[in-house]
Amino acid sequence: MIERKVKMVRALERGLQVLAEIERRQGANLHELHLALGLPKATLLRMVVTLGKHGHIWQRLADGAFLPSYVRAPYRPDALHQRIAEVASRHLVRLSEQVAWPSVIAVPRLDHVEIVETNSALLRLDAITLGPVGSRLSYIHTSTGRAYLAFCDVGEREAIIERLCPADDDGSGRMLLDEALAETRARGYALREPFHPWPDRDWQAVRQDGRRSIAVPVMLRGKPVAALNVTWLVRRTDTDTVVGRYLNVLKRTAETVSAELTAEYAVA
Repeated sequence: MIERKVKMVRALERGLQVLAEIERRQGANLHELHLALGLPKATLLRMVVTLGKHGHIWQRLADGAFLPSYVRAPYRPDALHQRIAEVASRHLVRLSEQVAWPSVIAVPRLDHVEIVETNSALLRLDAITLGPVGSRLSYIHTSTGRAYLAFCDVGEREAIIERLCPADDDGSGRMLLDEALAETRARGYALREPFHPWPDRDWQAVRQDGRRSIAVPVMLRGKPVAALNVTWLVRRTDTDTVVGRYLNVLKRTAETVSAELTAEYAVA
């Protein structure tokens, strides 16, 4: 760039510093930005609001962190999963206004699904806090994992199950899992039940945490790319009640996220 003797726009310079710090960290909260840049929190708040308004960053519901927007940086690693979280975030706000229980959205990894966003903080239910972002959930023992596993391609499903199958399985565990996944596809949504014997992560938690959940897949081009759930306390309500009241809105939310992703990736 040609150097000219002109004054820099200080506010713009600070705003770019804030954006660069968020991108460098791949996410930061207001306090972290304050410590890193030495700017007053009131100033930082105005800057992140402005950056968010213009689509450069977005704020995650789960922990209030500010993250770079996929739209401005579509080629960074793990971009699709970051974009799923970004798109889902605003729809999870609306979901929290319609459903009395919290939700997470999780994306697939090799041997688990990983939470990328949750509206748990909005509902302020101390007895049923979900997350945090980055938490790993079982494909086998959670409704979220089962919702993905049931609807993914056969080849992908076989590869995942092969990774999780115990060496000493006599075939009965695999049969139970196949039956549970077939029931999930027929129903159109996943449950934790029936409980499964394989010793994967969450094996004990799903039996002892006093919670239940339902989950549905989030689709892109006919394949699941994530799963969205609702989790509740068994002492407060039952599965039939939750399904009757909230399944349709859960499905609509997943379909809305799917439609938005499909529109963005239509040309890709």
